[in-house]
Amino acid sequence: MLTFDFSPLYRSTIGFDRMFSMLDQLGGVEGSAPSYPPYNIERARENAYRISVAVAGFTDADLSIETEENRLTIRGEKQTNAEEKTGEVLYQGIAARTFERSFQLADYVKVKAASLESGLLHVELVREVPEAMKPRSIPIANSSKLLEVKPTKVAA
Repeated sequence: MLTFDFSPLYRSTIGFDRMFSMLDQLGGVEGSAPSYPPYNIERARENAYRISVAVAGFTDADLSIETEENRLTIRGEKQTNAEEKTGEVLYQGIAARTFERSFQLADYVKVKAASLESGLLHVELVREVPEAMKPRSIPIANSSKLLEVKPTKVAA
């Protein structure tokens, strides 16, 4: 039997969570492979999301966030500074390698803000559906009202 692993798509898309949850349930897919840098995707409210990326050792000058069409890209490149180096590194457990992480955004999902605190980069997202695209209620006229004809005055 052929099975599909949708976990890479689930991890890198925002706003499609219901669709991928249903696909995961149908396929019975569980778990995901770890990647660098680690990140969380949270739903704050119905139309608000938050991506938290662990970027220990990076400063705001080392990070860049870009959006193009429906893609959010977070890049990190550690700026080397010879003055900071005070001694020989015996063990380096904190990764400071260059990275690029992309997320596919659903329609109408926009980046609202970004902040860096305690080694975590937080990117706030919001889905703003245009008023014309929102569902609207259509009133149903009563059939007795449709048959009423009111005479109109004709201007001479």
